[in-house]
Amino acid sequence: MSKRKDPPSHRSDSESTLGVEETFRDYFLQYASYVITDRAIPDIEDGLKPVQRRILHSMWENEDGRYNKVANLVGHSMKYHPHGDASIYSAMVGIGQKRLLIDTQGNWGDPVTNDAPAAARYIEARLTPFAKEVVFAPHLTKFKKSYDGRNNEPITLPVRFPLLLAQGAEGIAVGLSTKILPHNFIELLEAQKAYLRGEEFSLFPDFQTGGLIEVKDYQEGAFGSRVKVRAVTERGSGKTIIIRQIPYGTTTEGLIDSILKASDKGKIKVANIQDNSAADIEIVVSFQRGVDMDKAEDALFAFTDCEVSLASNCTVIKDGHPIMSSVSEILSENTERTRALLKLDLEIELDRLETQWHLKSLVQIFIENRIYLRIEKCETWVDVLYEIDKGLEPHLSNLRRPVTEDDLVYLTEVKIRRISAWDSQKAKEELLKIDEEIKRVKKDLRNLTNYTIQFIDHLIEKYGKGQERKTKITNFEAVEAVTVVERTEKLYVEPRAGFIGTDLKDAPEIGPCSLLDDVLVVLEDGGLFVVRVADRRYVGENIVHSEVFNLESREKTFNMVYEDQKSGRSYAKRFQVGGYTRDRRYELGSSDKTRVLLFTDGEAGIHAHVKLRKKPRIKTDIYVRFDDILVKGRGANGITVSKHKVSSARLISETVYRNRTGEESAPADEEPEQDSSQIEEEEESSNNVTPISDRTAAPKSQRSLFSPDEET
Repeated sequence: MSKRKDPPSHRSDSESTLGVEETFRDYFLQYASYVITDRAIPDIEDGLKPVQRRILHSMWENEDGRYNKVANLVGHSMKYHPHGDASIYSAMVGIGQKRLLIDTQGNWGDPVTNDAPAAARYIEARLTPFAKEVVFAPHLTKFKKSYDGRNNEPITLPVRFPLLLAQGAEGIAVGLSTKILPHNFIELLEAQKAYLRGEEFSLFPDFQTGGLIEVKDYQEGAFGSRVKVRAVTERGSGKTIIIRQIPYGTTTEGLIDSILKASDKGKIKVANIQDNSAADIEIVVSFQRGVDMDKAEDALFAFTDCEVSLASNCTVIKDGHPIMSSVSEILSENTERTRALLKLDLEIELDRLETQWHLKSLVQIFIENRIYLRIEKCETWVDVLYEIDKGLEPHLSNLRRPVTEDDLVYLTEVKIRRISAWDSQKAKEELLKIDEEIKRVKKDLRNLTNYTIQFIDHLIEKYGKGQERKTKITNFEAVEAVTVVERTEKLYVEPRAGFIGTDLKDAPEIGPCSLLDDVLVVLEDGGLFVVRVADRRYVGENIVHSEVFNLESREKTFNMVYEDQKSGRSYAKRFQVGGYTRDRRYELGSSDKTRVLLFTDGEAGIHAHVKLRKKPRIKTDIYVRFDDILVKGRGANGITVSKHKVSSARLISETVYRNRTGEESAPADEEPEQDSSQIEEEEESSNNVTPISDRTAAPKSQRSLFSPDEET
């Protein structure tokens, strides 16, 4: 019996691979979309993430005015949230610590001191009056099925307040993140009023932790915005600084750790730190003897978490899609939504009042005109409704809407007790009262903007007490870290091996430094580097110059004599380093084949003696006066010294230069003292002297001395 053969597959390997790729792409997009819209990014309509919305909805369902165990609320929220109790508990604690929507009882932790909250079974919560007034309204809420289809949960809550800007938000999704800084309660409401009036407004963050804030780069919280936040400090007795308020996003524990780390690195000299924080922050930082307290305070801002920079990125969900927004756009969207919700609420109220007036009028007509007597002899339900309808016909002009079958059924339910106790005068007063309410609601609808402003004023008056700004807006003086750091390290160099660092203890010392300093390094091959101080770092063999470098040093002048090994020419130059990029190599020579013969600081009165290799009929001694060379950039070639090979180059004094070149001596009061031994070191024939300059022309009898290369 032959084996059954499977039919040949018509799918190629490329088609099979493409199917797998498409499947994974589809799965990834679904996951990314879910994380963005259903977990990490808040919705612009109510300012809540899904887990926060589900928690608040669960609390509303359990609201009876008394505290509920958080463990019970977490369990109830799991009907709507499919991610377990840990995420629900963490999110509830985050809302409760902001003290706006949840009234807490028990140990809910402290984000400032980083104290953890008690377990969910030990703490309790309920909604605040503010939350019940502005967050919930079942008649304004649209619902959808929960994840398992057993319950209904709100799509968004009808929040009539800029909750997102008041609480702030932070979240990381797939390819997206959001960080919205919290703002002041009263300022948000005042900004809403300004928006409704068509006036300009500005909003800046405000933090529960207080502190100082600089907002010049805030840019309405749009992507790329940034603020600087500083701790509030004061001088204590002796060498102490007391920290009273800490920056938002930091903790007392983290702040102290940052101070200790800066002290360990030698950036500040701290003797002791005491944390006396309780209800209020009090961190006492004691400094060592001899410390300049002005520099010490600046160092706290430069090297520790006493000053932090906070970025803002207003990414929100709008109409089911993530968008990049700004504080003003979020506020305007929320204000328009508040006005729309208030309008819808008024319309629902108006419909309720008109329905109430209609039904009361029907009952009044039904009783006062004894229409109920017409149904005594009716034998069927249809006859009953017909008789009532016929009895109402003469009075339809007194009604404001048509009579429906439901209205007729409603009249059949009027109790005999009510008929017998009917008070005609009281009924008229009730209708008049309802009419007054209808007029008020219609007036509010016609003046919806004023009604919205009145609602906002009501919130300020009722809930604004104690909500004043806690973070002071100010301008900071920029603290340059290099200027306040303590230079407690020593920098060493191994010129031939090409190493610099603070751990080369047996090498020659350059000078004191800090780990924030830069080092200028010049190599014999003409390479110039600016590198950061390190424990031990290789920069290149044969270092001819190295020094601690700072911003002021960019304008410092250097003198240099070098040889271009490609052309064989030698040059002299004066230059300044200027701007630079750290760790980048810059060429000081006219080509990449350079040999530095002499390199020195550009002080006045510096001269060089360049010795050429002996060659028939050329002068072997050339003297360079650096003061006569123009100062240019580091990339300039300089002036030509000689086209012949150079044997050596070295510095000489003013006296030797004048003696060798035959120039007149300077006045006695300007002539520096010169040891005779220096002159003896230059025992060369004065007939073989060539001075170099590019500024002053020589007399005709000496002009050949400026071009020794062309001597025959």
